[in-house]
Amino acid sequence: MYKKILLAADGSKHSLRAAKEAQFLIDRHGGMVDVVYVVNGSTSKQDVLRHASKDEIHMKRKQKVKAIEMFFKEKSIPHTIHILRGEPGPAIVSFANKGEYECLVIGSRGLNNLQTMVLGSVSHKVAKRVECPVMIVK
Repeated sequence: MYKKILLAADGSKHSLRAAKEAQFLIDRHGGMVDVVYVVNGSTSKQDVLRHASKDEIHMKRKQKVKAIEMFFKEKSIPHTIHILRGEPGPAIVSFANKGEYECLVIGSRGLNNLQTMVLGSVSHKVAKRVECPVMIVK
């Protein structure tokens, strides 16, 4: 089993299913999961316009991965949440390749179904460019 897993999450049902798969891959004796959530430029701008403070924006973003955080807490799986800014695919790849992860787990589809149909999915882009093994969860 793996000691260091990266889970790419966006708050979708697919990312929660990916978290459940990560649970099976993690070594129960010293393993940990880093959860990465990427905020793209347009979402970041909307957040600033809609919310009064940086604290409110940060809480809204953490809410996206709250179900995953609660799942890992229930299962007593050590985890850390990382919120990044940028284009999701490249940001995840860069974070993964710098972190020396043994495995990256990502949902097959996210919240943006239009992007999946027109431009290709983030999971596909990540799988092609990340240096560690990738599990794509349907």
